[in-house]
Amino acid sequence: MHPVEEIRGEKSSKLNGKRILLCVTGSVAAVESFYLCRDLVRHGADVVPVMSEAATRIIHPDALEFASGHKPILSLTGGVEHVSFCGESNDKGDMVLVSPCTTNTLSKITLGICDNAVTACVVTALGSGIPVVVVPAMHLAMYKNPVTMKNLGLAEELNIHVVKPELTETKARIADRDEIVANVIRLLGLKDFAGKKVLVIAGASAEPLDDIRVLTNRSSGRMGVALAENVFERDGAVELWLGWSREKPPEYLRVKRFESVMDIHRMVEEGKAEGFDVIVLCAALANYLPEKHRGKIGSGKKELKIGFHEAPSIVDEIRRKHRNVFVVAFKAEESKVGLEEKAKAFLKEKGVDLVVANTLSSFGANESEVLIVDSKNEVYNAKGSKDVLAEVILSKIKKG
Repeated sequence: MHPVEEIRGEKSSKLNGKRILLCVTGSVAAVESFYLCRDLVRHGADVVPVMSEAATRIIHPDALEFASGHKPILSLTGGVEHVSFCGESNDKGDMVLVSPCTTNTLSKITLGICDNAVTACVVTALGSGIPVVVVPAMHLAMYKNPVTMKNLGLAEELNIHVVKPELTETKARIADRDEIVANVIRLLGLKDFAGKKVLVIAGASAEPLDDIRVLTNRSSGRMGVALAENVFERDGAVELWLGWSREKPPEYLRVKRFESVMDIHRMVEEGKAEGFDVIVLCAALANYLPEKHRGKIGSGKKELKIGFHEAPSIVDEIRRKHRNVFVVAFKAEESKVGLEEKAKAFLKEKGVDLVVANTLSSFGANESEVLIVDSKNEVYNAKGSKDVLAEVILSKIKKG
C-alpha cells in the first residue's frame, strides 16, 4: 500500500471517487502543489500529477509522486496519456486543475496550443467536456498585461473556471490552498444548494460596558464558518455575518462584521437580510445588554453595580420580517437533561423551521454533539467535527 492511502479521506469524503489531473506549470508557486495535492487526497480524491518541463525545475517529480501515489506525467508517450485521462476512456479524470497556471500556459490554453503534457491534457479535456480549472500565479505586471486580461476573459468564455489570485503591490499571488480546494469541491461535489441564497449569522456578540471593555462569551464562531464554507462547496450563494470569533473566515466568503446584538438588529431593520432563501442563526448573542458607562469605569471601587435590560430577540425579528424564509435557530443549554423538550418548546415558541440544540461543552470545542429538531418534531442526533455537523445540518435543511 502506498503511504498516500494513510491520509486519503482524512478530512472528508467530499471528493471520493473523483480523479483530478493536477497540472503543474513553471511558476515558483509550483512549490505549493505538493500541499495542494495532499489536501485533495485528504478529501478523498485520486490525484494524477502532470508537469511541464519548467515545473520540474522548481519541484522534483518524486515529491509529487510521494504526494499522490502516481508517477507524474512529464511528457506524452505511446500510452497517449492525454487521451487516456482526458478523452473518452474508462480511466478518464473528472477534472483538470492547472495550478499554478503561468501566463505562458494560459496563453497556450486559450489558443488551443498543445505542445506539452499539460496543454495537451487541457485541450483534450475541453473537447471531452471535462471541467478545467486554472489558478493563475505571476508577477502583477504580467497579470495586468492586456493580453493576459483578454486571455482570462477567453478562458471564461470557454467555460474554464478561473480561481483568481490575490493581488499585492507586486504579485498576483496564487489563491489560498483552501480556496482552491473549496472551488474543486464546489464543481465536483454535491450541488443541492445551487440557486439558493443562504445567510449565516455566527460568532459571539460583544456588548460594551464602557468605551474600553465589553461583555462577551466563549463562542469560537467555528460552527457558523463551517456552515458557510459547506454552503459554498454545495454550490450555494452564501453571506456570513460574523461577530467576535477566533476563526478567520476564508477570503472566498462574503463576510459582514458585527459586534453587538443591536448591530444585527439594525442590519435586519435596514433590510440587509432580504432576498435569502435560508437564514441560519447560530451566533451566541447576549440575552441582556449592560448599561454602557461613558469613558472608562475607574478602578478602586469596593463594589460595582451594572444594570441590564433585555436584548431584542433576533430570531423573533427575522421570523416576523421574513415569514417565507426557512429559518434555523441554535439553542444552547447547560446540560443534556431536558434538552429535547426545551428544543421542541423553542421550535414551537419561535415558529422556526429547524432547531439545533447543544450544550455549553460545545463552545470552543473542535468536536460537538447536537440534537436537531425539525418542523415535524422529528429528532436527530449528530456528533463529530464542526465541518461534519455542518454537512448534517445542511442536509436536514434540504430535506425541509
